[in-house]
Amino acid sequence: MDDDADQQHLTANPGYAQGQLAKAFRTALTHEDADTRRRAEGRAQRWRDVLAGMSGGLLTIGSRTPVTGLPAWVTPEVVHGGFATGTPSAGGPLQPYETRLTEQFGVPADRRALFAHCLTDTGLTWLWGQLNSGRYEVTVPEEGALLTMAWLVRLGETAAALDLVAELEPFADQLRFLPRPSTGRAASDVTDALYRRTVSDTVDRLVRRRPNAAVEAQREALAVWQPFGDELLVHWLETAGGEDGRVLELAPDADWLARGAALLGRYRSLAEEHTRCGKHRNPKENLGILRGALEETVAGRPLDARRLGLLRHAVASMVRRRGLPGSAPHTELRRVQRAQAALPSHHALAQVLVGRLAGLPQEAGIADLGPVLAPVSEPEQRETGLPAGAQLPSGLRRVVEGALSAPVATLVERGVVPSAEVLAELVPRLVADATARSYDDEALRTLMAANYRAFRNRRSLLLLNLEGQVRIGELPWVRAVSAQRGDGTAEAALLLRQLGELAVQGFPGTILPNPLVRELGVLARQSGLGAPLVEELAADIFMDAFGPKFLVAARIAGELLGGSLYERYYGIDYAAIRDLAIAEATVEEGKAAGRPDKAGAGPRTSPGFARLCAERATAASSAPVGSTESSSGFWVAGSGKVIEQSQILTTHNLATLVHRVGIAPEPGWADLARRCFVTVCRLTARVHRNPWPYSTIKDAAYAWRQLVFHLSLCPPAEQRRVLTALDEEAARHPAHVAARLAPALAGLRLVADGGGFAPDGTADGGRARRLVGWTTDGHWLATDPTAVAAKDS
Repeated sequence: MDDDADQQHLTANPGYAQGQLAKAFRTALTHEDADTRRRAEGRAQRWRDVLAGMSGGLLTIGSRTPVTGLPAWVTPEVVHGGFATGTPSAGGPLQPYETRLTEQFGVPADRRALFAHCLTDTGLTWLWGQLNSGRYEVTVPEEGALLTMAWLVRLGETAAALDLVAELEPFADQLRFLPRPSTGRAASDVTDALYRRTVSDTVDRLVRRRPNAAVEAQREALAVWQPFGDELLVHWLETAGGEDGRVLELAPDADWLARGAALLGRYRSLAEEHTRCGKHRNPKENLGILRGALEETVAGRPLDARRLGLLRHAVASMVRRRGLPGSAPHTELRRVQRAQAALPSHHALAQVLVGRLAGLPQEAGIADLGPVLAPVSEPEQRETGLPAGAQLPSGLRRVVEGALSAPVATLVERGVVPSAEVLAELVPRLVADATARSYDDEALRTLMAANYRAFRNRRSLLLLNLEGQVRIGELPWVRAVSAQRGDGTAEAALLLRQLGELAVQGFPGTILPNPLVRELGVLARQSGLGAPLVEELAADIFMDAFGPKFLVAARIAGELLGGSLYERYYGIDYAAIRDLAIAEATVEEGKAAGRPDKAGAGPRTSPGFARLCAERATAASSAPVGSTESSSGFWVAGSGKVIEQSQILTTHNLATLVHRVGIAPEPGWADLARRCFVTVCRLTARVHRNPWPYSTIKDAAYAWRQLVFHLSLCPPAEQRRVLTALDEEAARHPAHVAARLAPALAGLRLVADGGGFAPDGTADGGRARRLVGWTTDGHWLATDPTAVAAKDS
């Protein structure tokens, strides 16, 4: 029987979409912010479209062609979780730029008329002008289609242009195939500098910052109410007498009462003008007690014994805490508080930054942050009233630094790119330029770079049944010019090595996120290095199957790690994996020879690799500490265990990057191992008193796996030095962190000394353990040994 025919065909459950609709609906009804409510209404409508499409047969969620009648290359609108809504991203009403073009061309206001016009001499001339200037934008890939057609016509490839038009024409009334004219920087202005946010995005963030209510209330208290409280205190101290200096020992005279009435009048004016701080209105606070007593006394009403006692206690406590007004301690305290109150607010300084940024190009980053982040200047002081020389606070500096334009390595070094996930957002621009440089023609190079960047904004679909995401080469206009590509293997290999080193060196304790794996995968295919890169699979839709590249990646790992600490720590037989890879390759060759008409058809899998991962997951069960998984989540955790074993066997791309790509991060593997352990300790600290610790434990185990890999590439003597450093690092963290990690460190030291684990991953009576993340029966890392020891004692 055909192996592919045995694959279970899964479909998406609408329950997730219903839950997301309910969530968006609640937010749209109840959120206090109007903009948030409006965005939630939009999300709710999109989820209604999803559910209507699923029930009406328009949508097949889980397929790479989820919308009936639309080919795979059409960019779908996708909501959270990978659900297509049924609406193409290049569809919908005419965009403002399309309306302007219909007026400019003198054609009816519909897309088919625009499409037809661009096939005329006049339309082609306009498209050629866009190609020549490079001043256009491609926000979805479809917007580059007619530019590609025009380029083919200009080259004389009329047949290819006509074939492309024939493939696009059925959708001419639905999709926008024209680029957006731009007056900004030409699309051909390529640079190696990247930025996370544009100047315009930065301005928007600064404008959205509002004064901090708590800070402004404190500022008002220091600048207004504490000085006024001092005046009230001085006024009451004038009535002090007797040996203990109690107030109202001396009877107030008419002058005292008149000045008291004036103070109360000024209080009312201040209270009307300064409304941020309400503490002065509290009758139980010292200021409220002094003011209330003064109101009674000025009105001629004697204070009863209780109120008089409150007044005397308030006066005494104020003097005791801060000293008499006018004394040296009191004067110094008020001087410091006045200085604090005079500091410019973050909101006011943000407005200064907005003014500075207004003069910069809005749709680019900032190459030189120095002038933007300088202290307040004298001209700005005259304009805003803020003190010259005032420094920008770190929070505002970080917002502006997000727009720094610099090489990606510089952004990582300066912390502007704080994670591998953020790095993955920037890498498509570099890959786009590298991919486009393989085209000889400058105009086509510019167009293909813009097209690639737009394609990488395409959101991933939820895919089932081992289907793969659409690749850029499937777009008809990219396919039409594929013959124009030159040999870009050397450049792709160089960029792949640089980005691989940057990711591993910059974030050694983090696995490569899937968006970054996809970009590196593009470079790997272009480089011809035979470097299969594997994604992290989702446990909740795992189909108990792996693609063939997983087994290939595991075999590559064995070539690098055979006989290493890594192989021994995780109990891997890389020789057996090599034999399995050879056997499955032989079987596939036989199938291809016997059925050439079906070669490459359908999703291929590696049944032997899946079986190996499942067997290892069964054997690697954690010691039972009481069930922690709900029945609905048990099978997800079981799938997670199998997926984790695939990551262990393949090293989740590390071995491929080292052995096939040739990365060699600085300052070396020992340093990376130590930094991985810092990440492990930081994550383990978050487990403490965490009611839902298992996601954090999983991440800690992944960082630990990276540590073991890096350590395995060190010579034995250096491994011993690193293990000593790990013990020292653990001692710098809270006692519960060191105690939780002690079994993991003992297990690593055991294997480094030539020992090994039992099949369940334990040794020495459980005092040494192999650290893995996923579990179906509780995890030993979740238990605080220090608390257990304290309870037992």
